[in-house]
Amino acid sequence: MVLALFFAIALSPEQRAIDYLAKEVPRWFRENQCFSCHNDGDGARALYRARKLGYAIPNDALEKTTAWLETPSSWESNRGSPAFSDKKLARIQFAAALIEADGSAAARRQAAALVASDQSPDGSWQVDTTTPAGSPVTWGTVLASYQVREILPAGTDARSRLDRWIEQQQPRSIPDAAAMVLAGIRRQQFSQRLIDAQTSDGGWGPQRGVRAEAFDTALVLLALAQVNPSKEIDNTIAKGRAFLISLQFPDGGWPATTRPSGSDSYAQHISTTAWAAMALMATDPERNLR
Repeated sequence: MVLALFFAIALSPEQRAIDYLAKEVPRWFRENQCFSCHNDGDGARALYRARKLGYAIPNDALEKTTAWLETPSSWESNRGSPAFSDKKLARIQFAAALIEADGSAAARRQAAALVASDQSPDGSWQVDTTTPAGSPVTWGTVLASYQVREILPAGTDARSRLDRWIEQQQPRSIPDAAAMVLAGIRRQQFSQRLIDAQTSDGGWGPQRGVRAEAFDTALVLLALAQVNPSKEIDNTIAKGRAFLISLQFPDGGWPATTRPSGSDSYAQHISTTAWAAMALMATDPERNLR
């Protein structure tokens, strides 16, 4: 027990999160015999990113997920409860993970075609319209559309329509504003909006003045990591990192951010942990990625 506690303290918060996800990501398929948006989408995406950055990832953590992602034609026949299955969301989640995994060109083309078929007439991807802030798993319309932007090849009709839509958006939430910064749209304006919305404890909530939560904080940190360094930006990020780390569980995960707040959800827990892990990796001062 003492030895386990020592290693938990010695490991960085990033590695603790990665180790936790490396156990949880393959567990979903092992126990349910299907692939999920939370484990094989967000969770796997964080692990693929960690692997590219040189973090230690067990070989078997992503073995089945990688094989699944490489066959987009099989995504439509994935098992799962119809009551909790959103094919449009699943296509985006799996495609985003495939891109992060540096999947084959053929698989990326198939995935892009699947995702493009779900484009709304206005050029966006309407995944979760129940709340402007979205959630760690469902993202919300602006964040989902940003994620699709990374999937669709530049110059295609679907990508051009998406670019026109996203450039016209006015954020209705903190996640919206963070997605706009990630997309490089009016970056100075929206990054200042994010800075001004930081709570006294260092995090961010879904709206300015609302209690800070892990997902919203992680998303803002990822956005601010794309902004040119300055003393104000660096101090804001440092406070945000400290807040996010303060919420981390001893096992390496994070409490689920849910809409409404305070609910219990394994899916949101895994996705929240994935976003938090990616945010800490992007802003890790030891690796000097900025």
